[in-house]
Amino acid sequence: MLTIHDFLCLFILSMASASALFIDLPRGFRQRWSVGEVNSNGTTYLWLLEDTYEGDTFFDTFDFYNASDPTHYVNESYAFSAGLAYVESDGVVIMKGDNTTWLAEGAYRDSVRISSQKEYNTGLFILDLNMAPWGCGVWPAFWTLGSGTWPYTGEIDIIEGVHDNEHNQVTWHTGSGKPFFTLFTTDGKNNTDCDGDANDNSGCGVTEWSRASYGPYFDAQGGGVFAMKWDVNGIAIWSFYRAAIPQDIKDGIPAPSTWGTPVAQLDPAYCNPIEYFVNHSIIFGDWAGNDYTTSGCPGTCAERIMDPANFNNASWSINSLKVYRTQLLNAHISSARSLAWTLIFAGLLL
Repeated sequence: MLTIHDFLCLFILSMASASALFIDLPRGFRQRWSVGEVNSNGTTYLWLLEDTYEGDTFFDTFDFYNASDPTHYVNESYAFSAGLAYVESDGVVIMKGDNTTWLAEGAYRDSVRISSQKEYNTGLFILDLNMAPWGCGVWPAFWTLGSGTWPYTGEIDIIEGVHDNEHNQVTWHTGSGKPFFTLFTTDGKNNTDCDGDANDNSGCGVTEWSRASYGPYFDAQGGGVFAMKWDVNGIAIWSFYRAAIPQDIKDGIPAPSTWGTPVAQLDPAYCNPIEYFVNHSIIFGDWAGNDYTTSGCPGTCAERIMDPANFNNASWSINSLKVYRTQLLNAHISSARSLAWTLIFAGLLL
């Protein structure tokens, strides 16, 4: 069902005869409404808000994962009582690793991993955060994961950091026997084998070039936004530090076609992103790897995990996570007015 906000947008469009317009909203606000994005087959569509995860209700539709992997993930009640998950008075959501307890060597450190109860098949996922965890022995991740046996319904790693590096890594995983992807990147390299069963489960990964994409420099910039677009046109990832967030994202009317080249993109020419990525939940948690010896961090990983002070920066600080869905428009229209009324009646039937 279309929301009141959606109907307002469509009503505004119905009053227009051009592909875009400017209007004066109440209280002097000025807003630009664009007719929409264009698919490769020429059809036009809008991104409409489907779900918002933020503030006091953020955790209501997430489940807490409770196992050792190798971090010790805690259950919901313990996470709240121990101060590992909470919402600040200004609505900012915090999830963190324990940074108060000294551990014996080889012991697991308490942390939080959550998974959305809702599953998605395509969407535009926009995460606005002030801080992502970093530090020696810290492996944060924000990803979507298909239900069923891994990796046959796919995995999309949107944020994948390790230790105190300064560059985010984007990675895809698919099942064995799937066709290779053509993977467009901004680092000048193509990594085409996304088979999650090959190459030590590494999938196909792209390391972002920007130092503002992860770690202490990202936090020092006030955080920023990560966006993942998953539709018939492929799967694309963008990241923006705080000062570079596009205005359309701030206004809640995202237009990815105006954001420039993504940091990584899967081309659908050799596979169907709707077929190979199915029923995805949204996950925040940790990613663990065996690369401490090449990280530049002091001592051993086990030694660093013992010291709680090493985890003072191992926190997620999240303003919001918004998920948008596509609303197809007419493939052939004579005016924005007829387009909008078609959408309104279609919305009434949803």
